[in-house]
Amino acid sequence: MALSSSMIPSLPIEPRLLLIPLISGIIGYITNWFGIKMLFYPVEHTGFRVPGLKGAVLRLPDRIQQIPGLLRGRVGWQGIIPARADKMASISVDTGISRLASQREFYETFDPDLIAQHVLAESGDEIHDLVDDVIRQEHPDLWRNMPDPMYELVHRRVDAQLPEIVDTVTDEIGENIDELLDVKTMVIRNMEQNPELINRLFFEAGDKELRFVINSGFLIGGFLGFFTIPLFLLIGSQWVLPVVGATVGYITNWIALKVIFNPVEKRRIGPFELQGLFIQRQSEVARAYGREVAQTTITLENIANDLLHGRKSDRTRRMLREILRPEVDRAMGMMGPAVRVATGTDEYQAMRERMATEAAELSVEPMTDPEFNSARAEAIEELIASRLAELPPGEYVETLRTAFEEDEWMLIGLGAVLGFVAGWIQLIVVTAA
Repeated sequence: MALSSSMIPSLPIEPRLLLIPLISGIIGYITNWFGIKMLFYPVEHTGFRVPGLKGAVLRLPDRIQQIPGLLRGRVGWQGIIPARADKMASISVDTGISRLASQREFYETFDPDLIAQHVLAESGDEIHDLVDDVIRQEHPDLWRNMPDPMYELVHRRVDAQLPEIVDTVTDEIGENIDELLDVKTMVIRNMEQNPELINRLFFEAGDKELRFVINSGFLIGGFLGFFTIPLFLLIGSQWVLPVVGATVGYITNWIALKVIFNPVEKRRIGPFELQGLFIQRQSEVARAYGREVAQTTITLENIANDLLHGRKSDRTRRMLREILRPEVDRAMGMMGPAVRVATGTDEYQAMRERMATEAAELSVEPMTDPEFNSARAEAIEELIASRLAELPPGEYVETLRTAFEEDEWMLIGLGAVLGFVAGWIQLIVVTAA
């Protein structure tokens, strides 16, 4: 809508002056609220593909290409945080999780002895079934002709050996955890597959700070609105309010972020003691962060899945097979030589290999049990929360802020863009008063 400056002097001054600070405050609030929403939502990219846009986007500056609405030649939007799930997860491991505890410490906190007891309780019947199935499928004649006492002897041997086998498995995993587990890849993959998790992490740790950003928009916007009055009267241009709206949107977000994280160390100015709002809540944030990580990220289920299906899973399976092969021989006992004679050495080795391979799966699978995971999560929560709460303020801020710091310009820039649009709306309201 084009409005000429000649329209402005003809309007009554007093109502217009009263509306400017009020509407500036409303602009600050709405733009901050909308900006926060655009940080996190939608979780998946929403939009439509434009033919020929992809090549044009690739020629834009790198920083512009980072904007989620211009990804892969599509016009639309994806929340900045979920769009960066892989990067956020990578940084959060490097600067946060891995600094709070090592992979070995996490595994030991889960308590290998309790894991062994749980695996033993859950795997016994399945190991029995595995022995039966392998012999039946690989050597049906042997299965049919096996005397009952021999059948029972094999299972008694399995029962006798199982506690020692499970203890050996859990101990060996702990001893070799750095060679078997890749926490960084595990977290990145988990966040990429479930981008909502990174949102939850921000909400849990920074809920009050996010609300502060929104609410401060009204106060800072209203305050800056008073400085708009002389500009509006002096310049008398239709561009004053849109430009001021963009400035308000920019400054309110910039100030809010500064107040949240600065000063890092406590400073006294007269009777006032100043410190970043996020830092003042270190103990509270540490507890919330520890709870969320323990429930969604560093879980025994995720670790078990990474051990068996992750980037280093071939090492895990090889180690488990090496542990379990001789145990198959021990379980077969006196029956072993008879089986070799009846089936041939190669076929016996194949049967032995299959038992070891499938038993490897069964020895780790019970670690994914949801109830057992929930019980062990409390220990991980306590470990992370206590370590984070004990960090010096500077390290604490770096641990949780770094993942978001590189993209703060987007939140500030969003505030400016939304403020510019809102400024035009403000102009229409003021000139219509």
